[in-house]
Amino acid sequence: MYTDIRLEKGLYSITGKTFTQALAELDPDSAYENTELKGLDAFERQLKRFDIKVKGANSDRVEKFFLSTESAVLFPEYVRRAIKAGLNESSILSRVAAATTTADGMDFRGLTVTPDGESDSVEQAGELPVTTVRLASNATALTKFARKLSCSYESIRKQRLEAFGVILKNLGAAIARDVNGLCVSTISAGITPSTISGDSITYADLAAFWSSMEQFNMTTMVCKPETMAQILALEEMRYCVSDYMTSGMVKTPYGVTLIKCPELEDDIAVGIDSSCAVEAVFGSDVIVDFDKLISTQCSEIACSVIVGFSKLTDGAVKVLSTSAE
Repeated sequence: MYTDIRLEKGLYSITGKTFTQALAELDPDSAYENTELKGLDAFERQLKRFDIKVKGANSDRVEKFFLSTESAVLFPEYVRRAIKAGLNESSILSRVAAATTTADGMDFRGLTVTPDGESDSVEQAGELPVTTVRLASNATALTKFARKLSCSYESIRKQRLEAFGVILKNLGAAIARDVNGLCVSTISAGITPSTISGDSITYADLAAFWSSMEQFNMTTMVCKPETMAQILALEEMRYCVSDYMTSGMVKTPYGVTLIKCPELEDDIAVGIDSSCAVEAVFGSDVIVDFDKLISTQCSEIACSVIVGFSKLTDGAVKVLSTSAE
């Protein structure tokens, strides 16, 4: 039973396993299939064991984690999950990356896919068109993104976990925005931008940009906030803006999802076929310094994630210059 598990910080140090995975080996989810605890993972069952409420108006205070040496072991995982939730909420990767993989080192060599021939139609005894898959010629270094929250235990111990979780989510969101910037700058590098026809972007420019992807399907367009505002103000978009009220996403009339990305360095919009364009490679999940956090006298919360990106398919990413020549 989950109430009999002995919690110790060594559960964070098992190679190849997260804290929750290590905990689940001691307390398998399958044991709760037909109980009221079905749907809770091993970590959430431990929160229930120590009656720690992390959400809602009546959430507990931070100090509730430190009422015993065992419950204190849960605090780093709570912090990590809150930071990761903020990172995921602000990340564009779920709408951009066709594949997400993990790497053991600090660099990787992605794949490149290059189709040959204009048609797959083959005459009798004719040569078959070839799609070539190769390792990228150069290894890509993964980038570490990290941030530290400076706070004394005395300053946070009486804070409600609901409110403290918001601070941690913002920490993750700050990291996610920089990851977004790296993603877009990496996949747009080396691509010659097409240009708009006048001084500001028009609906005709959007249509021409969409059609420039030819055999690929532009599913997503990433742009700066000011560019997105110009697009939303176009007369042709008046029936699309209401979509935001129901889904939180805005699409053009031909189905391209618009994504705001303040981290874009240049005045460009990046069109992406999210089914085949980009591979996201993670060298680590979100990591926090568990040893310091278990101490009730922690003075800082440090977190990091390691990630990199590569283009998978030629032609599945296009770039539009959104400023006049």
